[in-house]
Amino acid sequence: MPRASLHTLGCRLNQAETAIIAKTLSVRGYDIVEFGEPVDLTVINTCTVTEQADAKCRQAVRHALRLNPQTYVAVVGCYSQIGLEAIRQIKGVDLIIGNEHKLKVVDHLNGLTKQINPIVIHSRELPQEEFTIESPGLYSFNTRANLKIQDGCNYYCSFCIIPTVRGRARSRTFADIIREARELVEFGHRELVITGVNLGTYKNDGKRLLQVINELEKIDGLARIRISSIEPTTIGAELVRYMASSEKLVPYLHLPLQSGDDRILKAMKRKHTIAAFSKFVEWAAKTIPDVGIGADIMVGFPGEGEDEFLHTKEALTELPIYYFHVFSYSDRPGTKSHDLKPKVDPQTKKARARKLIDLSSRKKRAFYEDHVGDTVNVLFEDEENGYWTGHTGNYMKVQVTGSQTLHNRILPVRLTETRGDTLVGVLL
Repeated sequence: MPRASLHTLGCRLNQAETAIIAKTLSVRGYDIVEFGEPVDLTVINTCTVTEQADAKCRQAVRHALRLNPQTYVAVVGCYSQIGLEAIRQIKGVDLIIGNEHKLKVVDHLNGLTKQINPIVIHSRELPQEEFTIESPGLYSFNTRANLKIQDGCNYYCSFCIIPTVRGRARSRTFADIIREARELVEFGHRELVITGVNLGTYKNDGKRLLQVINELEKIDGLARIRISSIEPTTIGAELVRYMASSEKLVPYLHLPLQSGDDRILKAMKRKHTIAAFSKFVEWAAKTIPDVGIGADIMVGFPGEGEDEFLHTKEALTELPIYYFHVFSYSDRPGTKSHDLKPKVDPQTKKARARKLIDLSSRKKRAFYEDHVGDTVNVLFEDEENGYWTGHTGNYMKVQVTGSQTLHNRILPVRLTETRGDTLVGVLL
């Protein structure tokens, strides 16, 4: 059997798509192995959300070629869509596929014959109609699987290149989602994570996101449904109340806030104000028992002075958000913010990011400490050095000792202490 390895950069949606590519390769007779092992084929699914992401993609390609100089290299995805010429210059790349055709990479491998010049499969205009996906994803560990239901975005935030590289918002057909979900559960997955670019805009055949969740709940054997990152303006009160009472939809929300200053939010062309965001988050925290709320935050957007940054820090301090992913603004040619001034210098961006990362760590620790003494249900995933680790519904990381196999089991745990970024507990 030919051997293949896959490497993913970027978001959970990319992870979902890599798993689908892996499954199509497996069905065609490829042995899927860990990235870095000797292989005949290497597929790198790329990200282009920042300049640093672009650089990491190029580094990953060169690293793969250093490990396996004769491997057939296919570079696919978002950076392939916009950075075609830069990838073409990397000696040893054999195939470049943009976003429209990347899930069918197996159909374009040309017998794994190394190319003098890479084969390019690329469409500048991306589709806008509803879509289906032929194959379910293939995951090494069968605890949690990603379920892609939507792609593209119509919001065009001024800093974001994603609508350019993924196209307009479009939804997967409702029946096709449920088909893959059933297959993933049959493979042993206990939790499905609903993924997309702008999940809350899902719409197909009169069905919206809440109807997708409602149908998923009917699948026997599926224990948990998790919503990945979702725009706050697309979450209605009905979804929050549903989450509050559901037995399968976990109490977890990850919301892209980006800034806590209204002037910056307006320049970003975001669709919420900090007052509206705060009101929603506070209401959700009161409505959903024990909800875990996270956020995406950007520092260093053009025009962000010390006052604007402090508004963001104050909002994050006061709101019931227990962790946040912090990103530094990156100029992307082709976005509306590219020409905005004044720019924030790199040292200031780094300093602001460090302050928010430190705040996030302190808030996460406090959230964890508030749960010491509680009994929670944990989906166990990995074992290392005699410790089994897993996550609660609200995505707290929990660790217990145990000699028996706990993999892919959901078990009650009494939490006894915090240890770094982990809660320690005992099985009941």
